Amino acid sequence: MAYTAKHRFARISPTKARPVATMIRGLAVSRALEKLEFSPKRAARMVENVLRSALANAGVDAEAEGMFVQDIRVDNGPVAPGTKRWMPVARGTAHPIRKRTSHISVTIEESSAEEES
Repeated sequence: MAYTAKHRFARISPTKARPVATMIRGLAVSRALEKLEFSPKRAARMVENVLRSALANAGVDAEAEGMFVQDIRVDNGPVAPGTKRWMPVARGTAHPIRKRTSHISVTIEESSAEEES
């Protein structure tokens, strides 16, 4: 059975979070947590929290044997409300600065003996 956890409206750009998601896609949960722990990226902390939440939803501890990351997605969220800013540019015009958000969702599943053979 698959277990899912989501972090909606995460205050990080999807462009910055997607490489972290790609790094752990398809790995065993214990190996994924190890990689995230030593990753210097800010998005790694967010993805790690969502992965631990999915483990809690499954009702297992952090050393989950036989669990793997089935799917991990980082989708675009809305521009955070109240964070639109303006940057002055040439000839007195202004360009917007958009503070982007992400929706991070992680799905983990138990691997069966048939899949490993």
